[in-house]
Amino acid sequence: MLNTRSELLEKIRLGEDSYLELKEVRFAGSTVRGPSQESVADELAAFANSAGGVLLLGVNDAREVVGIPIDRLDPVEALLRQACEDSIRPTLAPIIERISLPDLGGTEQPVIRVEVSRSLFVHQSPSGYLHRVGSSKRPIAPDHLARLFQQRSQSRLIRFDETPVPRAVLTELDDALWRRFASSSQASEPPEVLLGKLAMAAQDEQKVWRPTVAGLLMGSKKPQQHLTNAFIQAVAYRGINAVPSGDTSYQRDAQDIYGPLDLQIADACAFVRKNMQVPARKRATGGREDLPQFDMLAVFEAVTNAVAHRDYSMAGAKIRLRQFDDRLELYSPGMLPNTMTTDSLPYRQAARNEALTSLLARCPVPDGTDAGPRSRIMDKRGEGVSIILNKSEQLAGTRPVYRMDDDSELILTIYAASAAGEDTPP
Repeated sequence: MLNTRSELLEKIRLGEDSYLELKEVRFAGSTVRGPSQESVADELAAFANSAGGVLLLGVNDAREVVGIPIDRLDPVEALLRQACEDSIRPTLAPIIERISLPDLGGTEQPVIRVEVSRSLFVHQSPSGYLHRVGSSKRPIAPDHLARLFQQRSQSRLIRFDETPVPRAVLTELDDALWRRFASSSQASEPPEVLLGKLAMAAQDEQKVWRPTVAGLLMGSKKPQQHLTNAFIQAVAYRGINAVPSGDTSYQRDAQDIYGPLDLQIADACAFVRKNMQVPARKRATGGREDLPQFDMLAVFEAVTNAVAHRDYSMAGAKIRLRQFDDRLELYSPGMLPNTMTTDSLPYRQAARNEALTSLLARCPVPDGTDAGPRSRIMDKRGEGVSIILNKSEQLAGTRPVYRMDDDSELILTIYAASAAGEDTPP
């Protein structure tokens, strides 16, 4: 939407409409005096509640590029982020881009382009529920608002992992990564048709084929270019507490784990194995035996479940893996689907991301990953939670615990095995 320089300049010349809003940025010292955070939030939410659009900061009402001082771009971007995160419900995650455009004298001036896609949700901003009508925003009439809620809730019946990703293109899918899910008999089919059957691509509203969320997560080497929250933040701590401090010496190791999901699973397991203490103790029958802190098959199942079932629609939310001397904690964004509870996890199945779990069930286990006798990452029999609970309890003597935090994050705690009887330091 208004992606090229020539398109943007032509739209500025013609003026504001349903898809373009122009704003001059005013300052009091280094502080943004206008537009206000509330005003920006209203404009962005109105675009999201309509067909999408572009907010261009640094152009005045006379359609003249006046720019933004380059040393004040950061506070303007901060204002935009705060508007999206603090003044709009549900939050928005638009594309915020710094570009330059010529002023009347031909001098290039810094401006900020904010692109908002049509949302699957209805967004409320400080002035209420607004939509775009021509060059202005207007309150949504009650009967229209009711229909809009109904329409967009029906749109969300298409699972999030099967939705096409705006601005992503099929060439971003790595041929070797996505074709591993296709059978040899399908090799002659056009790529977009085959990707559609695999739910790795779908047509958007303009009938353009684009990778789906599941397609990028399993078929792209860098899914985070579009799905910025799709990674695992892993930290290994010294001791049993995460001590907030500017000094990182309390951390044994830290890694942000990126890439397609099967490699994220493998790298997360390798992180735990690398930072796990493995003392040795004497056997009653003689000799020694290793006593690992965690059962690696249980860790594999836990990480797999986290990446497979987390809510990828939650902007800014990532999987967090925290490893302590006495426990492992795994934080997975999202509520439990349907009517499931933490107590029912060992007994029931409910997939939030059906396309993704289907691909993981066909994906080979990466080399060197401790997955027991399994050859594919996911087991559709739903035994993962039972394996986590039973294997960990057998090793540590304490059953792992699932709990929900604020109905927005599932937390799994796996307790470390006691080192009683050890005679070799880790």
